[in-house]
Formats: sequence, C-alpha cells, structure tokens
Amino acid sequence: MSDAKAPDPSRRSERSRRAVFDAALALVTETGYARTTVEGIAARAGVGKQTIYRWWPSKAAVLLDAFLDLSARAAAEAGAAPGETELPDSGDLAADLRHVLRATVDELNDPRYDAPTRALAAEGATDPELGARFTAALLEPQLQVFARRIEAARAAGRVDPATDPRIATELLVGPLHHRWLHRTGPLTHAYADALVDHALRGLAPR
Repeated sequence: MSDAKAPDPSRRSERSRRAVFDAALALVTETGYARTTVEGIAARAGVGKQTIYRWWPSKAAVLLDAFLDLSARAAAEAGAAPGETELPDSGDLAADLRHVLRATVDELNDPRYDAPTRALAAEGATDPELGARFTAALLEPQLQVFARRIEAARAAGRVDPATDPRIATELLVGPLHHRWLHRTGPLTHAYADALVDHALRGLAPR
C-alpha cells in the first residue's frame, strides 16, 4: 500500500482563496478598480473564473473579503488578539486618541490599503448591499471602539456629561476620512493631532 496521503481539499481551497485575495488586492493597486475584472483576478491567481463565481457574486465582493482578510492579518502581525478591538486607556484621553488617529493616518497613506479602501468606498456608494456589508464588517466596529473610549472618559468626568459618544466619534474620524477621500489636504500626524485638540476643546466639561 502507498503511504502517500490524499490531497486535502480544505487546504487546496484555502490556498486558492489566498491566491484570489492576493490577486484582487494587487490588481486594484496596480491598475485601479475599473480595470480589475474577475477574469483578471482568476488569471493572476491561477484559478478558473468559475471558481471565483462559486464563492463570490462579483469582483466587489471578492475585494471586500480580500480587504477584510488583509486587515485581520495586519492586526495579527501587530500582536492584536482575535476580537481585541479597544482603544488604549492610559488615563490620558488626548494621548490615546492621538495615538490611534496617527495609526489611522499611516494606514490610509499605505498603498496596500489606499486603493482597495477607495474602491470599496466608491462601490459601496452605488451598491447598497455592498456598502452595508462594508460598514457592518469594518467601519461600524471601528466607530464603536472610539465611542466606548469616549463613554469611559465621560464616566470619568473627563468630557462633558452631555456628550453624545457617537457624535464625538464622528467629530474625530469624519474630517480625517473626508480629507483622505477628497484629497483636500495632506493627511499627516500633525493634522490628526489638531483634530484631537479641536474636538476635545468642544467636549471639555463645562
């Protein structure tokens, strides 16, 4: 009898998915979303087009899953445990917010994230289903993390008790994403710090 093991379909499937993710992210970065096609992704990944359509209904769906996978891997490389999505709480709200907004600036300026994020934001604006999934899977958890940190600061008396944590969160991240999306100015650590300073002046206890 041969000792050779039969191929593991699950491992082969995972390799194919990884190849598809890598191909989708690379093509969007290299050629732009409009020129990226399912056929191109399949050719780059070395899989059949029907393999992609068996798992995803569109190139946008492929890109979203690829981006979520990229984000999860980046978090793991940074040492974050699964489900670990809390802002640091050093007792200094301003310092904690500056730290996280600076990291957000670095991510948005990173070519690995810039093109896919822009593509998903644009596609989500015209595809309500994709937009809802993008928001639920990626944006909403991030917003809730900020809101929980502001709630903790409110409970500790460090921001005005009338503060709405969700609106306060949007005061911080909204301008950052507006500047990035519309390229209205440079996206820098200094800008992130200024956002924190301006927002916290408005949120200070009366």
